[in-house]
Amino acid sequence: MAFSKSFPKTTEKSVYPRWEEIYLSEEEEKKIEVLCRDENINLMKECVRDAKKIFSEESLKDFQSDVISTAIALFEKRASHEIFWKESKAKEKFDELFSTK
Repeated sequence: MAFSKSFPKTTEKSVYPRWEEIYLSEEEEKKIEVLCRDENINLMKECVRDAKKIFSEESLKDFQSDVISTAIALFEKRASHEIFWKESKAKEKFDELFSTK
C-alpha cells in the first residue's frame, strides 16, 4: 500500500484550507526506506563509538553489553524514523506540485 500524507492548501476563495493527499510511488517509498536504513546504520555505529568514548572518559569498565545498552539509549534519542522520512518526501512533493511561482 502506498504511503500518503495530507497537507493543507490555502486558496484565495476560502479561509478554510483544502486538503491535498500526496502519495509516494513505490519506487520513492523504497528509496526513502533504503536511505533511512543506511542513515540509521551509520547513526548506530556513531552511537557505539560515542558509548565507548563515554566509558573510556569516565573510567568505567568496558563490558560489551553495557556499551551496547548505552549505544542503544543514544540511538533511541537520535534516530530518525522511516515515517518522518516519508512525510518529509511527501511534503517535498506537495511543495513542488503546489508552490506559487
